[in-house]
Amino acid sequence: MQTRPLGQGAPDVSLIGFGGMPLSTSARPPEEVGCEVVHAALDAGVTWLDTANVYCLGDDDLGHNERLFSKALKTWSGPAESIVVATKGGMTRPNGRWDHGGRPDQLKKACDGSLRALGVERIDLYQLHTPDPQVPLADSVGALSDLQAAGKIRWVGLSNVSVAEIEEASSIVTVVTVQNRLSPFFREALKTGVVVHCAEHGIGFIAYSPVGGGRLNKKLPTHPVVAPMAERLGASTHAVVTAWVLAQGPNVLAIPAARTVEHAVDAISSAAIELTEADLAAIDAAEFSIA
Repeated sequence: MQTRPLGQGAPDVSLIGFGGMPLSTSARPPEEVGCEVVHAALDAGVTWLDTANVYCLGDDDLGHNERLFSKALKTWSGPAESIVVATKGGMTRPNGRWDHGGRPDQLKKACDGSLRALGVERIDLYQLHTPDPQVPLADSVGALSDLQAAGKIRWVGLSNVSVAEIEEASSIVTVVTVQNRLSPFFREALKTGVVVHCAEHGIGFIAYSPVGGGRLNKKLPTHPVVAPMAERLGASTHAVVTAWVLAQGPNVLAIPAARTVEHAVDAISSAAIELTEADLAAIDAAEFSIA
């Protein structure tokens, strides 16, 4: 699989990573199936995994996905030590809700929990899951800088942030990656300049939900522009859309997620799809309704 730099000072990684969220949230498969899905992604050429402590069912289940990744890596037949693992802190799951948790003490506690769940002494990439509106961003990022200085994390990333927030955080610590939503359905990372800003500053842009997520990706097989394109290319509509995402910048990586081996392998196939300028322009101009 082709590779791109993860970000400043970080290694090159596969264009496609694997996002573990659906393996640990509602409708999650049995653990052994989850491990099989991760193994299939790794066998297909994925060299990095993305997780979070809150990919679980609730606060009493924190770290489920991290523990699953740890088990999958330990039982994989390949060189597990070469796989980059990214996780996140800064949210909580009280009674299954998604809530903010960006205070420095919360982040440091969450990082310690992630270290235990992953079974490592240092986390490769630790990302602020989302800015906490009740906590100054500088305080949250300062906690990540402290964790890095303590040797608990190697690289710092941000998620769900604006250009202004990236600039503020970058004045405190080296920001290696930014993980924001990007798909033909949701293009705010392009319209607000986040992707371009990251490219200009050597920051890897990680696109989550590249096919829209949830109910939206179910619209793709019948999309009037994408469906005929996929048929011509001998690919799935989901893989074509992910290829469009990857074409949005030389620093763009994507983390499709899957609950089954079939869907994981299909998502990874997008790395081999070469869209023409006409293909890209057609998707650019097409309507992708979120209604």
